[in-house]
Amino acid sequence: MNDQTSNPSGPEPEPRPVFEAIVAGDQERARSEAERALASGIPAGRLLQESMIPAMGEVGRLFEENLYFLPEMLIAARAMKAAMAVVEPTLQAGEVRSAGSVVIGTVAGDMHDIGKNLVATMLSGHGFQIHDLGADVAPERFVEAAREHQADVVAMSALLSTTMTQMDATIEALTAAGLREGVKVLVGGAPLTEARALEMGADGYAPDASRAVARAAELLVPH
Repeated sequence: MNDQTSNPSGPEPEPRPVFEAIVAGDQERARSEAERALASGIPAGRLLQESMIPAMGEVGRLFEENLYFLPEMLIAARAMKAAMAVVEPTLQAGEVRSAGSVVIGTVAGDMHDIGKNLVATMLSGHGFQIHDLGADVAPERFVEAAREHQADVVAMSALLSTTMTQMDATIEALTAAGLREGVKVLVGGAPLTEARALEMGADGYAPDASRAVARAAELLVPH
């Protein structure tokens, strides 16, 4: 008689197919594999932590190594979003610890949101709670949202050099509202440089979505 205990239901289900679908940027497959994983008994929290978040980390690595470019990042982000739409409703309260609350938007006068959307999806994929204000966001709206959502990070994007001064105005508005000490400001966008970010008083600058995730995480590490 064999003393070895067997698993009557077969091998334990694995979340790997969702990881592969997201990295490949296959939106339909990411959705269907997430549904299949949940149906097979994989907890939503495990699927997020062991498959979906690592997938976005892998996408970021491939981007940094010039194996992926902006189009690949965009389609991977869409695949992540499709999987999140399946997983999010089944996540239990407290099942996944938030990496931090982020208010994000493109500044007033600027309607460009592709880069901002990619950063928001990448941050969400790494466990940040995202409050996306969209484009053409006035400084006062950033302040209201930072207060309402008890933001840890206010992330701002600008594609036009003419709208970059709205970042300065938003930082000034956060200071005037008494919120600046409690929130980190992360900025990015084509016309920006790290020197200009420091000059305006931002806490961090990221030239792309992958580094925005790393920078946001760094900013929230206790010092």
